[in-house]
Amino acid sequence: MTEKDANANEKAAQAKAKALAAKKAAAEAKAAKSAGPSLAVSDGREVPHPVPRLKKRYKEEVVPALMERHGFKNPFQCPRLVKIVLNVGVSEARDNIQVLDGAREELALITGQWPQLRRAHKSISNFKLRQGMPIGLRVTLRGDRMFEFLDRLISTAIPRIRDFRGLEPRGFDGTGNFNLGLREQMIFPEINVEKTLKQRGMNITFVTSAGQDELSRELLAELGFPFKALAAKPAAKPEAAASAVGRN
Repeated sequence: MTEKDANANEKAAQAKAKALAAKKAAAEAKAAKSAGPSLAVSDGREVPHPVPRLKKRYKEEVVPALMERHGFKNPFQCPRLVKIVLNVGVSEARDNIQVLDGAREELALITGQWPQLRRAHKSISNFKLRQGMPIGLRVTLRGDRMFEFLDRLISTAIPRIRDFRGLEPRGFDGTGNFNLGLREQMIFPEINVEKTLKQRGMNITFVTSAGQDELSRELLAELGFPFKALAAKPAAKPEAAASAVGRN
C-alpha cells in the first residue's frame, strides 16, 4: 500500500468517525427533547424536569374519566386547558411609574414569566388618558408553566381567600372559558406583604377547548377547581302539576 492510499484510508476513517459522532449527538438531542426540559445539577449533569402534578393527573385520571363518561373514542376528543391569561390594571402608572415596576415584578413572581405591557389604544380626556400610556399588564401561560401555576393557585392561593365558600359558576362566558376575579395579590405566597405598595386585583381567564360551559366546568372540576354546588331547580307546585296532568 502506498503512502497516498494510507492517507486516503485514514481520511475515510476520520470522516466515518465524525459521521457516527454526529449521528449519536443527534440521537441524544432527540431523546432529550422528547423527555422534556431538564435541570442542571451541581456536578454538571442534566436531569429531566419533573412533570407537573396536574398535567400528569390530566393524562392519567381526567382523560380516562371523561372518555368513559361521554363515550369519547379518542383521547384528543376530550376537552383540555389551552392557556391561562392573567390581566392586571395599572392605570395609576401614568402618575407614578414605580407603581408599574412594582406590579410587573409581583406578577412575574406569581407566574414565573415576565409580563407584557398593555398600552391605551386611544386618548380619553375625561380620564386624563393619552394614547400609548401604560394601563395594564398581561401574562399568557401555556404548557408546563400553566399547569404549575394552576397547581399553586388551587392548592395554595385560593384557600387563603378570606371567607372563601367556593368559585361562582357564573364566571363561564358561554363558550367554555372561565373568568376568575381576585381582589388582592397577597393570597399568593410569592408576594412579600411588607414590600407591597398597594393591594391590587387581577382577572384570570382559563381558556379551554370544550366549546360549552358544562363540559368545561366538568373538566376544571376534575382538575381540582372548588366550584360552588349548582342550585337545585325548584320543584313544581302541586296545583301546577295537577293542571298539567289534567291538560294531558
